[in-house]
Amino acid sequence: MVERGRPRGFDKDAALVRAMEVFWVKGYEGASMADLTTAMGIASPSLYAAFGCKEELFRQALQLYGATQGPEIWGGIARAPTAYEAVESYLMQTAKSFTRRNRPPGCLVVLSALHTTEQSETVRRELIAMRAKNVEDLRQRLQEGVASGEISASADLAAIARYYVTVQQGMSIQARDGATRRELERVARAALAAWKPLTSAPG
Repeated sequence: MVERGRPRGFDKDAALVRAMEVFWVKGYEGASMADLTTAMGIASPSLYAAFGCKEELFRQALQLYGATQGPEIWGGIARAPTAYEAVESYLMQTAKSFTRRNRPPGCLVVLSALHTTEQSETVRRELIAMRAKNVEDLRQRLQEGVASGEISASADLAAIARYYVTVQQGMSIQARDGATRRELERVARAALAAWKPLTSAPG
């Protein structure tokens, strides 16, 4: 029996992609149930039956975002032969990814729930944790640079990681405001110019 409100041939994966794009553009609070159901091509009862609730739908959209968009930015970090090249890849791929014409600009994780409301506090905390993990993941890659002798053992790796993640998050906002890939690449190059003084021993 076809569930009431759910069209025949309902494709849950395709519907989730469309929901992710709505959250990406409008944010968690800004995405109304009407926005979501219209984009997904289903009625509210079908959304609840398939995904549980708006919050759970958002979590699944975040998982999809991480699986489909994350490797484009983070994949080069593990493959880069040096810590510098890892950070360079991170920022340059960000400039490319955040300005693709066939996607909403910026980053879903950065832009979707910055302000606290009673309805979004749980979601906001989860996003804060995800952003903190990005800092820690980058710090760990920098630690490899210390082990190889590329980065001074006295360098503040946590601060360096937080700095470059902060630059990347700012690039997300700039992309949402209409910055081009070339403009974001200039930002990346400016940030990379700080690499040597940040990672060298005090002299």
